[in-house]
Amino acid sequence: MSDKVTKRQEQAKLLRVFRKIHRVTGALLFAFFFIIAVTGLLLGWKKNSGGVLLAKSYKGSSTVSKDWLSVDSLSQQAVHYLKQFDNTISTTIDRIDFRPEKGMVKFVFTHHFTAVQLDATTGALLHIEKRRADYIEKIHDGSLVDHYLHIPSGSFKLIYTTIMGLALLLFTITGFWLWYGPKRMRANQ
Repeated sequence: MSDKVTKRQEQAKLLRVFRKIHRVTGALLFAFFFIIAVTGLLLGWKKNSGGVLLAKSYKGSSTVSKDWLSVDSLSQQAVHYLKQFDNTISTTIDRIDFRPEKGMVKFVFTHHFTAVQLDATTGALLHIEKRRADYIEKIHDGSLVDHYLHIPSGSFKLIYTTIMGLALLLFTITGFWLWYGPKRMRANQ
């Protein structure tokens, strides 16, 4: 058997192995790749969704921060409006986003996907929003499982993103070889 034929057989064998890896990995992770693709598209379009995925940031009455209420007063107002909106959900504040250029402050809560936008000067309610983009992001990165199972370390997200990242890397390598391998085999004829 010639050296050229042996080399071609080795290349064909390697190509079959890569095809099998590509096919099996794709079959096992199809649903996850589909979810990541759909949620990634939604996240990419969130600012252009007309308020469906991401609420617009409303304007307060003054952008001069010395005119604003204290953080404590604004926090109390945010909790008050949240209770009026739904008195069954947690009032634990996760973060406070100040938007100086809009004179607005947004309160995001820990255990649900609701936020309250207030006029930083008067404390008046500007908007209560369901943070759909946050929910979609948690689906996208797997942290929704940590959220609902109350896993504080985020270990599910870490495992999930590691597996999906490695799978995407494997798909890239095997996909490239499935494209390049036959070209290489033809060139070696």
